[in-house]
Amino acid sequence: FRLSDLEVASRLSFFLWSTIPDQTLLDLAERGELTDTEALKEQVRRMMADPRAIEALVNDFASQWLNLRRVKEVTVNPELYPDYDESLLNGFQRETELFIAHTVREDRSVLELLDADYTYLNERLALHYGVPDIYGSRFRRVALPDLEQRGGLLAHGGLLAVTSYPSRTSPVLRGKWLLDTFLGTPPPAPPPNVPVLLEPTSGELPASIRERLAQHRNNEVCASCHLLIDPLGFSLENFDVIGGWRSVDEGGNPVDAHGTWLEGVELEGFEDLREWLVNRPERFVHTLTEKLMAYALGRRIEYY
Repeated sequence: FRLSDLEVASRLSFFLWSTIPDQTLLDLAERGELTDTEALKEQVRRMMADPRAIEALVNDFASQWLNLRRVKEVTVNPELYPDYDESLLNGFQRETELFIAHTVREDRSVLELLDADYTYLNERLALHYGVPDIYGSRFRRVALPDLEQRGGLLAHGGLLAVTSYPSRTSPVLRGKWLLDTFLGTPPPAPPPNVPVLLEPTSGELPASIRERLAQHRNNEVCASCHLLIDPLGFSLENFDVIGGWRSVDEGGNPVDAHGTWLEGVELEGFEDLREWLVNRPERFVHTLTEKLMAYALGRRIEYY
């Protein structure tokens, strides 16, 4: 059904500002002018120029889309990661917030979210990422020295941390997150009575996560979903639990970041995954548009 001007004012304001309409919107709506195409465009531009739009799209939409709110809930095994502390946790969240805010404020291409050659760092986070010559607690835009290991949201430590377990990475969590967040094809919920992925004890199970997942896929019920999930997750295995770059996993084995996805797509790690996503922009752009529309409407988008 057609929305009234007042309904449009309310939806627009809660979408872009996360608050009730201001007097300008209400005046236009009461005169029946807000649903005029040019008037509506003018108001969107006005609202996007207001700092409230950046705050709402970063703190509300991006946090919901990327699960950024869960960064504060991350727990890490201190014996395996003794350098992890609260300042690093706060840095993770601030990096992604500033990165998204810059993209919106400067009206950058959304594909830059995937392959930007810069990020926002302070000394603590730069040290963690291995970026030299950054000093002090102030966050600033920094050109990344090694695009084989960093660049875009896929390499943000906070997002990698929320898709890991306290003591090990999880190709399953990361693969599922990529399917839902970047490709818009979330896998179905696991069937009832699905066998759990057991941890190795006294040599009873294969030691590496790759071998355990291969064993898990021997069950035909499990294989149908894991053939979609696991290859994407494996491509991020060079990142440890807290997003540090590594060549050896928690078990002391060389990292194998190779995965074969649908139709024989070969992914040899983070750089390949990023390039594959950027070279097929319609998947990511469609998904981001759908997520943004669902946020704007306050409900999921249905097939119709």
